[in-house]
Amino acid sequence: MTKENQNGINGEEQGPAEEEERDAVWTYRGYRIEPAEFNTAMTHLYRGEITRANTWRNRLDATTNWAVVTTGATISIAFSQTAGHHSVILLNIILITLFLFIEARRYRYYELWSSRIRLMETDYFAAMLVPPFKPAWDWAENLAENLLQPSHHISMWEAFGRRFRRNYLWIYLILSWAWIAKLWLHPVKASSWLEMVRRASFLGIPGEYLFYFLGLILVGLMLIGLLTAPLQEASGEILPKYEEMGNLENITGKKAAKTVFRAWFRPRRKRDQVLVHIVTGSPDLLAEEILSRMNRGVTKLEGKGMYSGEERTVLMSALTVTEIAELKMIIKEIDPESFVIVSPAKDVLGKGFEPIHKK
Repeated sequence: MTKENQNGINGEEQGPAEEEERDAVWTYRGYRIEPAEFNTAMTHLYRGEITRANTWRNRLDATTNWAVVTTGATISIAFSQTAGHHSVILLNIILITLFLFIEARRYRYYELWSSRIRLMETDYFAAMLVPPFKPAWDWAENLAENLLQPSHHISMWEAFGRRFRRNYLWIYLILSWAWIAKLWLHPVKASSWLEMVRRASFLGIPGEYLFYFLGLILVGLMLIGLLTAPLQEASGEILPKYEEMGNLENITGKKAAKTVFRAWFRPRRKRDQVLVHIVTGSPDLLAEEILSRMNRGVTKLEGKGMYSGEERTVLMSALTVTEIAELKMIIKEIDPESFVIVSPAKDVLGKGFEPIHKK
């Protein structure tokens, strides 16, 4: 689609005022999308993420239900006068640990969808309700990168510790108390601690070892729960919502009069950056499109093809990973015969990226 066709929905030419209005309209693959259409698309995305998060929320509840039901059934069997045996409680503790691991893994996926929902709520929908009635300057790129390159926001250890503290701690305590009560009361009340330890023996394993085994499991789980308590990356937690980022001018290079705050769960890692080299026969036109449509700087380098011996022009530009698709579309429109190299960049400093004075 040519630039003239992009000036209006029907292809009419526009004046300066209309051109300024056109710049405020979001475009997708050459098609203009009005603000109302964009808001509708965001609403559908939000509803879709809510549905997906609810699905994983139900899976979390299902795992907890398994643990509760098996715990109740195990205690009932263990205290049965006819067939009860204390070993079923120990076996159930192992099964509950497996359920906890499964639930922690599911919790990581739930947090992936939940973080997107919170990002849209805090930086898009909430921004509509308070001045200056516009989203934060970098929210869309954070959301786009999350959609393009999904990754878990919390570690397995944090998920494991959080689910243990919130749900499974009480299940383990109930099972431990039930095991000790079973040894103390059945078949008759034990006369001493040593007798209770002797009753704990199972399949030739001395009772002392089984007590050590249970104690080791509980102490290990308690340590995981305590050590992971300071980790607060999960977006669903009720924690301070924003952290101060400093003046916007220091971040974007643009003038701003007030301090900016970002959602506390916003990805803190630097967005993936790339360095692009484009060997093209239409350097001026391609550079103009990158400058105007992508608002990214371009450097022109002179090169020579050693195989053909021809003088060629190489364009170099630094981008974020979410801008690669638009660059490919521009190159396809202007010069499909271009040779493009996309390399990961460890660090990009300067305007449009992280300021040099921060380093």
